[in-house]
Amino acid sequence: MPYVNIKITREGATAEQKRELISGVTDLLQRVLNKNPQTTVVTIDEVDTDNWGIGGESVTERRKNGL
Repeated sequence: MPYVNIKITREGATAEQKRELISGVTDLLQRVLNKNPQTTVVTIDEVDTDNWGIGGESVTERRKNGL
């Protein structure tokens, strides 16, 4: 039973985009690893940009600084 956790910043991913991610990952695991789609679990966690850091700065600050 594969379990895939996708983490993205909370910046307006639509329900349709999330459905596509879940479907696409499930299809990929079936095609590449022959995993059963009925037992494949995909979760999407959305993280506020204040809570996601890169290089010692939050994504919010990096974006303010043009990075």
